[in-house]
Amino acid sequence: MENTGINVEHKDRLFSLIFGKEKNKKWTLALYNAVNHSNHSNPDDIEINTLDDSLYMGMKNDVSFILNCTINLYEHQSTYNPNMPVRQLIYLSQVYSKYIKKNKLYFYGSKRIMIPVPRLITFYNGTTDSEDETELFLSDLFPDCADIDNSDVSVRVHMLNINYGHNRELLGSCKPLYEYSWFVDRIRNYNKSMSIEKAVNSAIDEMPDSYSIKEFLIENRAEVEMSILTEYDEAEVMEMCKEAARKEGLEEGREEGREEGRKEGRKEGRAEGRKEGIEKLTRHLMSEDPSLSEKEATERATKILS
Repeated sequence: MENTGINVEHKDRLFSLIFGKEKNKKWTLALYNAVNHSNHSNPDDIEINTLDDSLYMGMKNDVSFILNCTINLYEHQSTYNPNMPVRQLIYLSQVYSKYIKKNKLYFYGSKRIMIPVPRLITFYNGTTDSEDETELFLSDLFPDCADIDNSDVSVRVHMLNINYGHNRELLGSCKPLYEYSWFVDRIRNYNKSMSIEKAVNSAIDEMPDSYSIKEFLIENRAEVEMSILTEYDEAEVMEMCKEAARKEGLEEGREEGREEGRKEGRKEGRAEGRKEGIEKLTRHLMSEDPSLSEKEATERATKILS
């Protein structure tokens, strides 16, 4: 994707805009009730404590909040990510640290402190096929040689497929989530024949007036468009990296010629594809974290694609 003029300081996803803002706590509560089959009615009972990347060294989760003695970490993913258990574990440690500091809890003493129960949820709406609900475990990331049963840490993440047409009961019990799913689905359909910018605006214009999030999307149209552009740019980078890894060689190396020439062409193609992947991922990492130097971003990109 060419430069879209995205503000690199802006990192909120559309999911975070809708479900993670103080002014939208009624939608956060509706989502919580749908996930937990509860019926809480007071949005002011929610204490939003999403990490601020300016305070936590570039670390920013999507939505986290405390309600009913639980600390809820809600992540949104438009690409399948099996590493969510370790990511959520890192986020949780920072959120707990924030909670302990705010409440002035002393955890070095002999008196037991009380902390909220963690609930780790990932809302997935990528294009890769997925079950309505999947459980991801930290132990899935351990090497084959590990003694998993002897691990002192266990983490489970619930991944919920919120693509339009999936998880009908969940989406049916949370109107804003259903509308969000509908909106993303319309953007994808429009994007098949028009630019992503036009697709976003066409989807907003087509949205029924009865949808509760429509007024919010219209009032924040520029911010909504920017968040969608950021997500699509990120998704394209990931797809490009996968494609670069799959390349078997340059086209010339697959054409007629001696076998040695074809082998050399494939080798050259893999090198060129990997180089292109590193360059594009480097730019993406620098846009996500402006504090990174080009050298640091390149080293990180090289490690990711190694």
